[in-house]
Amino acid sequence: MRIATQLYTVRNFLQTPQDISDSLKKVKQLGYNSVQASGVGPIGIHEFKALTDQEGLSICATHIGYNDLLNDMDSVIEKHLAWDCKYVGLGGLPPEFRETSQGYATFAKQASDFGRQLKSAGLQFIYHNHDFEFAKYDGKTGMEILFDESDPEAVDFELDVYWVQAGGADPIEWIRKVDGRMKVVHFKDMCITPDRKQRFAEVGEGNMNFKGIIQACEEIGVEWAAVEQDDCYGRNPFESLEISFANLARLGLKG
Repeated sequence: MRIATQLYTVRNFLQTPQDISDSLKKVKQLGYNSVQASGVGPIGIHEFKALTDQEGLSICATHIGYNDLLNDMDSVIEKHLAWDCKYVGLGGLPPEFRETSQGYATFAKQASDFGRQLKSAGLQFIYHNHDFEFAKYDGKTGMEILFDESDPEAVDFELDVYWVQAGGADPIEWIRKVDGRMKVVHFKDMCITPDRKQRFAEVGEGNMNFKGIIQACEEIGVEWAAVEQDDCYGRNPFESLEISFANLARLGLKG
């Protein structure tokens, strides 16, 4: 398993092609050799690929809008083939599917269709969770419904270990549950402030069991651990990425 960075972490520094170029250079200097493309401002497909190539960065995965998957699959496939990027991610369940067990089941079937279309092009659909998927419907969580009702050959998962924990579930248990269906994972940590606020933290700076998380990911053959931090609370996000990278390197992972 290798460390990548989820570019959404530095989204405020990706507004123009020049911003993107400068930010990719900084990411490379921090030790990362791969990025997940998300939160990137307007830029051409081939221009973005040229900038990543220039810095020696691969594009390990993406997050793509639901409407693009639904209405413009040909362009999604074209982009990922141009980027030599196998893993096509959806960052979250559209709101219209979140309220009932039937909504989750309906989306699971639709995700399976997306996945089969992508697989025919040599790509793989991956689903990224938040905490809301762990709400229960007649005793079964939305996440369990997505797992059980989707085609295991077409739908993989991109567990976000922070959001699994925030949903009241066990990240290590879920990592093992998706064995065979996860090659990209999101690493972010959780801390509690003295005034009892739950916050995102740099990996290794919070309270989550990352030794156990890493071991479970390696057991099931995860390829990429994408570091993401939604909010750095006033700290420069590149500094946050640097701290996370250093802590993961101390735990034996490489960029």
